[in-house]
Amino acid sequence: MASAAAAAAAGTGCYSQTSWALRRLGAGGGALASAATRRRNCSVAAAVFDNQNREYVIVGGGNAAGYAARTFVEHGMADGRLCIVSKEAVPPYERPALTKGYLFPPEKKPARLPGFHTCVGSGGQRQTAEWYKENGIEVLYEDPVEAFDGKTQTLKTSSGKILKYGSLIISTGCAAARLPEKIGGDLPGVHYIRDVADADSLVSSLGKAKKIVVIGGGYIGMEVAAAACGWNLDTTIIFPEDHIMPRLFTPSLAKKYEELYEQNGVKFVKGALIDKLDAGSDGRVSSAILKDGSVVEADTVIVGIGAKPSVSPFEAVGVNIEVGGIEVDSMFRTSIPSIFAIGDVAAFPLKMYDRIARVEHVDHARESAQHCIETLVTSQAKAYDYLPYFYSRVFEYEGSSRKIWWQFYGDNVGETIEVGNFDPKIATFWIDSDSRLKGVFLESGTSEEFSLLPKLARSQPIVDKAKLKSATSVEDALEIARSSL
Repeated sequence: MASAAAAAAAGTGCYSQTSWALRRLGAGGGALASAATRRRNCSVAAAVFDNQNREYVIVGGGNAAGYAARTFVEHGMADGRLCIVSKEAVPPYERPALTKGYLFPPEKKPARLPGFHTCVGSGGQRQTAEWYKENGIEVLYEDPVEAFDGKTQTLKTSSGKILKYGSLIISTGCAAARLPEKIGGDLPGVHYIRDVADADSLVSSLGKAKKIVVIGGGYIGMEVAAAACGWNLDTTIIFPEDHIMPRLFTPSLAKKYEELYEQNGVKFVKGALIDKLDAGSDGRVSSAILKDGSVVEADTVIVGIGAKPSVSPFEAVGVNIEVGGIEVDSMFRTSIPSIFAIGDVAAFPLKMYDRIARVEHVDHARESAQHCIETLVTSQAKAYDYLPYFYSRVFEYEGSSRKIWWQFYGDNVGETIEVGNFDPKIATFWIDSDSRLKGVFLESGTSEEFSLLPKLARSQPIVDKAKLKSATSVEDALEIARSSL
């Protein structure tokens, strides 16, 4: 791939991010060229794609990559300058659909691509493969990066392709945590969900399944189990905690949702650990064996026990030991100039709570991508000030007796006050020792009510706890909180 054009481009130092960054990494005298000359030369070279040089490279093809690409386009910095290197076979898409609408049975209008490519999840344009071509963006499909050299600003993909970058945006996301192979974690019929191929495989199994086991009582487990109800399958959820969604739900709140799932035929096995998954005579998974020796039959198993940040091969950039992921500052810059990290893989300063965090959520993927790219291509120097936000929507398939949609904003610390009877609304408020509202959860709110939640969580007003406890309805409780702003 080392053509004469490549050598010429390398000689002019055709990268953004200033000569200082290149000099620090030992790029040579070409970094002394003016910024305008570098940008013009690199744009011409990259547009032809007949050399190794790329002005901007995004590694990863998930949500954050799609929103980053849109931001480059909005600033006129994509055409002939941007390359996305992805392990997936399709352009970036809105990943939450994979455990929601994608798993609906065929007769209940399941979600399918190209319907949920980024950036439709936030009301934006559907960025299909044609969109990337039309905007001059090079996308390398099914060719993940396997090697990285920060000193020479070089990447090597699985196909052997060599790329030299000016600015690198790491957007590698997470990989599903897996059960060990020795206890049956890789048996046929055992599924993990991180991409479309995983979801396609699961849909194929659901079409033939009779009894399914879901391992894990968090996001993945609850959403997959809800989707399985649409297939009228015998469904059991197994998890080691005392209740579902333990990182967010209070025991009282969890009980309401557990009862709803049970009304839909779902069974719960709480406080249980998996000893192994057994295979039948055909080699396919046939049961889950628990540590106490009990057996739960299953012809399909879905494992949702968390995720691990995909930092390889970028460990040398700097990994945060406490939360995992690649450590960045408030503008998503790593410790190495001209290298950034966004989305699930980024360990960033959570400004309003004064701690380093790594957030695995589509909202942060979108927001971090936009903030990072605007920092990169403009003079913006504003610190990222993210408000934690989580949501789930389940039982939304046709024929469902009740649809569920909840949202949470803020921090779930402090005393909790629960208002409502879950018919359909319920709200939970987290309040600290100074009577400040720290977090708020709402089920089945109106658009106006949902829009109030981030205002409350960000403002953290002092609320009258006695009034809140005596509220006779969710609407009254939200009005009491609103009056505190």
